[in-house]
Amino acid sequence: MIKRGAKKFVVDLENCPVMDSTFMGTLVGIVRNQDPAVESSFEILNANPRNLQLIQNLGLDQLLSLDADGSQWPDIRHQVAALIDNENRLEHIDLEKQINNEHVLEAHQHLSKANKENAPRFHDVIEFLKKEMQSDHSA
Repeated sequence: MIKRGAKKFVVDLENCPVMDSTFMGTLVGIVRNQDPAVESSFEILNANPRNLQLIQNLGLDQLLSLDADGSQWPDIRHQVAALIDNENRLEHIDLEKQINNEHVLEAHQHLSKANKENAPRFHDVIEFLKKEMQSDHSA
């Protein structure tokens, strides 16, 4: 979407009970890939207390705009929710292992760079994924 010129991103977490680190790292990657010369935004809506705590503990609240009560974007939220519910159920896509590992590694690297306190939290995951990818290349 960034390559297509999208400048505003809104992620509604209303139906998301908990986020994993790969998802949060992907969000950071989207923010970091936005052109700093272009006015852009990235907003998180309806983060429940657990997700809000995760975002704040990892320092992501410094990168993302938070709308905990979902008061922003009401019209478009309801249009998108209706579209998803009625027509286009998202399909699960199985990625090949190497591509998946690359994505998970990149997401955790983004989290580590987002806040200096995150580097030790994700160091072991990053190192494990690097070794896993090296062993896959050797096989």
